[in-house]
Amino acid sequence: MASEPVSTPEEAFAEIPDYDYEPRYVTIERAPGDPEMAYIDTDPEGGAEETFLCLHGEPTWGFLYRKMVPTLAERGRVVVPDSLGFGRSDKYTDREDYDYQLHYDAVEEFVETLDLTGVTLVCQDWGGIVGLPVAVDNEERFARLVPMNTDCPTGTAEMADEWHDFREFVESADPLPIGMLIQNATATELRDAELSAYEAPFPEEELKAGAREFPDMVPRAGGGDGGAVTSAAREELAEWEKPAFVLFADSDPITRGARDPLRGLIPTATDQPDTWVEGAMHFLQEDAGEEIATEIVDFVDRTS
Repeated sequence: MASEPVSTPEEAFAEIPDYDYEPRYVTIERAPGDPEMAYIDTDPEGGAEETFLCLHGEPTWGFLYRKMVPTLAERGRVVVPDSLGFGRSDKYTDREDYDYQLHYDAVEEFVETLDLTGVTLVCQDWGGIVGLPVAVDNEERFARLVPMNTDCPTGTAEMADEWHDFREFVESADPLPIGMLIQNATATELRDAELSAYEAPFPEEELKAGAREFPDMVPRAGGGDGGAVTSAAREELAEWEKPAFVLFADSDPITRGARDPLRGLIPTATDQPDTWVEGAMHFLQEDAGEEIATEIVDFVDRTS
């Protein structure tokens, strides 16, 4: 039986810089205990012409997109959820309560509950590993794809040494230094207030169970979870006919090698500029958020 979902007290988020949006919540009925999934929405009435769905990964939350939201919001509605186990969303305290299907079901139900359509999916890290399969399985709701520093794994690939080092550290570190992990994968020197914002969702160590489990969940040779789903999604991505813009950082040792194969997989990706985000690392939203948001708006303008 799954542990009961736990909420991070709202007072933990009292001093979050540059992310002053009203938190909203969707109950995820397909998940044990009906956890609440938090999100921000710049146009909750849904009147905008375009909709951007921005999905984060490990071990961040929607705060990661704060530099991008204002520019995207000038072009359309921006919806940024926190994955279960992260940000303001509810969290399980046992690692075994997290699996790929939980995250897939949560994102899919979230999209259905908000009845999002005409969506431009902006996804990084686990946001793509989960979000790309959700998009191809619900193609009628999605208009464009923007995968960033992510992949849709075959489930059979060998992982880089850097990734194995990261997984082992996340499993064993006590306490798990969330802010340090993000800083180590960011070229920009983060302010103390920003590092604290990344630590804010986890005032207790037990709340980091989802963050500890994500790395070991990556579909790969000899391990992980969800490989059947992501592998099937790759086959659907190979037939994707709507616009796609693959946008990777040039200085991310973990995902850099996935960029060209992913761009070659999605037929429409090569219709867009062959663009690298220069000088950025894994958390490219931190290193070049405004630049990336402008690139995405230009992409939407080109394909509208």
